[in-house]
Amino acid sequence: MATLFVTHHSCINHDTGPGHPEQPDRLRVIQRVLEAEEFMFLHREEAAKAELSLIKAVHDPAYVDRVMAAIPKSGIKELEGDTYVSPGSGEAALRAAGGVCVGVDAVMDGHERNAFVGVRPPGHHAEYDRAMGFCLFNNAAIGARHARDKYGIKRVAVMDFDVHHGNGTQDLFFNDPDLFYCSTHQWPLYPGTGAPDERGCANNILNVGLPAGAETAEMKQAFEQTVLPGIANFKPELLIISAGFDAHRNDPLAGLCFVESDFGWMTEQLLRVAADVCDNRVVSVLEGGYDLPSLASSVVTHVRTLMTA
Repeated sequence: MATLFVTHHSCINHDTGPGHPEQPDRLRVIQRVLEAEEFMFLHREEAAKAELSLIKAVHDPAYVDRVMAAIPKSGIKELEGDTYVSPGSGEAALRAAGGVCVGVDAVMDGHERNAFVGVRPPGHHAEYDRAMGFCLFNNAAIGARHARDKYGIKRVAVMDFDVHHGNGTQDLFFNDPDLFYCSTHQWPLYPGTGAPDERGCANNILNVGLPAGAETAEMKQAFEQTVLPGIANFKPELLIISAGFDAHRNDPLAGLCFVESDFGWMTEQLLRVAADVCDNRVVSVLEGGYDLPSLASSVVTHVRTLMTA
């Protein structure tokens, strides 16, 4: 078994307009760096389109219909605040959600040890009936639902190390005791959620806010004292990583000060927990990361760790 890289060229066709931080070049640089010789043994598969019925099992069906109906035939359309759609956005969103399902299938069927799903638009801000924060559909939550529906597992955890709190994943998991959401994020910061007292219906939400300027030491303390024990105690049957790389010190949208090696360390620790509690089943999906050189180097470290840890 090896590591699977899932992506699709259609995800580049999601055009957010000039100057928007969630730009097509984010995926282009990831695809480019993963063509390096050290990744020649990385397995690769194209993201399939998710069925609308699966997305509607996670999101409000009327909301899903509104999003798909809003896709313009030309130009760029504002969907919600900072979230835009273009003619290619509908297929991109379906491929992004479907890509996570491809990764879940590979890992749950035992064909691959783990998977990295490099797709866009991202998903962790998408709530039950609302697009926001560059996100249309919640890819990680859709992957969790797919795993439960298809493989009959009960308990799925999402660990989110994006610099922004994944309010959408929290919203979708809050009232289900068999879904666990854990997040490290800058606090306070957009979107304003992620306080420690937001705990879910069965203490199934675990938020660890870090102050602006926090570096490696604070991150490791959060992981060792809270994140890793929390996941281990929940005992998921599948671990999904919402892999945002905008906590890097060079990222323009926030103020945490992580470096490339921190993403490798976090990945290694999560893989160790997964080895103990869920038979190594890990699917990672791209969320944020807006400084292109730092995004590229951080993804290299993340995927290298998935392949070798």
